[in-house]
Amino acid sequence: MKKLFLVMVLSAIMLVMAACGSDKSASGDSEVTLKWYMIGTPQKDHDKVMKEVNKYTQEKLGFGVDMTQIDWGDYGGRMQTMINSGENFDIAYTAAGEFVTYSQKGAFMDISQYLDKEGKKMKVELNEELWKGVTMDGKVYGVPSNKEIGEQQVYVFNKDLVDKYKMDVSKVNSFADLGPLLKTIKENEPNITPIGGNKDFKPVTPFDYLIDSAVPLPFAVDEYNDTGKVVNFYEQPETIAILKDLHGFYKDGYVSKDIATSTDPWSYEKENWFVRIEKYQPYAESIWDKQTNGQYKVVTQPIMKTPIIKNSSVTGAIQAVSVTSKHPKESVEFLNLLNTDSYLRNLVDKGIEGTHYKELADGSIEDLPARVENYSMPTYALGNHFILKRYSDEPKDKWEKFKEFNDESKASPGLGFYFDSKNVRTEIAAITNVCNEFGPALLTGTVDPDAYMPKFKKKLNDAGMKTVMTEMQKQYDAFKKDKKE
Repeated sequence: MKKLFLVMVLSAIMLVMAACGSDKSASGDSEVTLKWYMIGTPQKDHDKVMKEVNKYTQEKLGFGVDMTQIDWGDYGGRMQTMINSGENFDIAYTAAGEFVTYSQKGAFMDISQYLDKEGKKMKVELNEELWKGVTMDGKVYGVPSNKEIGEQQVYVFNKDLVDKYKMDVSKVNSFADLGPLLKTIKENEPNITPIGGNKDFKPVTPFDYLIDSAVPLPFAVDEYNDTGKVVNFYEQPETIAILKDLHGFYKDGYVSKDIATSTDPWSYEKENWFVRIEKYQPYAESIWDKQTNGQYKVVTQPIMKTPIIKNSSVTGAIQAVSVTSKHPKESVEFLNLLNTDSYLRNLVDKGIEGTHYKELADGSIEDLPARVENYSMPTYALGNHFILKRYSDEPKDKWEKFKEFNDESKASPGLGFYFDSKNVRTEIAAITNVCNEFGPALLTGTVDPDAYMPKFKKKLNDAGMKTVMTEMQKQYDAFKKDKKE
């Protein structure tokens, strides 16, 4: 009898232990809930949508997701605090320079070991060049957003003025070619500034800047030709020629006199400019046309014919797994589903069908008032674009055109190279200060490059330019060698 009682007690203990060790609670739901941080203004219907998201992830994956949105202006500071304090979380949105810095500091996890199993489907579906952009020293530090991968800048013209003066913008093949068109506008349209731009204006040069910064630091590689050399792009002949043309435009009154300090956004709603420089994506013209509120139309002309794939163009939106995550496998499983499952991707992005949007007979969608008012999410930041539903006013071949654009894009020789500045941090800080002092005036045409460049170069050299250039070239040589092997 005692033996029977002992067996019964042991059996009960084992059942309790098994239950405690299980991923499932008594209700059948997983005890795992991923903690996910996203950028963007918190939405009123967040909880309503996330309830549906969790129903789906429990069904498909066996665990839940808890997304917390942090407003645009607060996100960077909050992320820095969480990472510096070692806070436990699973997934976070990141991008560009912050992604690089946090990855190099060890804040994000290398998810390579999970990509052939938990992330297998998205590894295949997402563009190969995107994966190169999130890889450092052979380690994959995040899941990139699958959208346009190339960067192509274009001149955007006011089409009404182009037509009025019978201009052929297709013949604008260099910065200098703009001159006659700008002269016509200056002489005949007193309320129009020929070139629209503010302190962030930058003419397009054929170089890939290797350190992400609001004002480009000098270090760059030729984005079309694999020379193997890191150069100071400011002093290259191609750049000097463009800066001289731009200074001539400034003297002729083709840009605003305060362009180097202006914060005017040059909204499309104001018909006060003739040409501006923008980054392109397929059908961007229709987006810009809408922003004019019907006042005028736009027409574009590529500045560089071939879109270039750079680190900056493939790291614009990334979901990274925290090194503090207790559920890295599940995190990659969720990101795999988010990037390959159309229902989940649209649910997170657009909200609930019938509540936030309606689907039309042809499969396209239209927003309902609840989406505009209560659930407006940052589409670009959430993952794979090619499985999103198409809006009714978008071209039917929208995603086909994006794929064509990507196929035409060419990788920069610098794609995948991330400079580790730990040995030259003091010099980088000093060079950044020099560029912030001299760059805006040069890049907006406000000053004569012949007179200004010698002072700029001297200050760069005093700040440690040669030391950094030597260290960067050393790392770039090693990067190129690894690629060949």
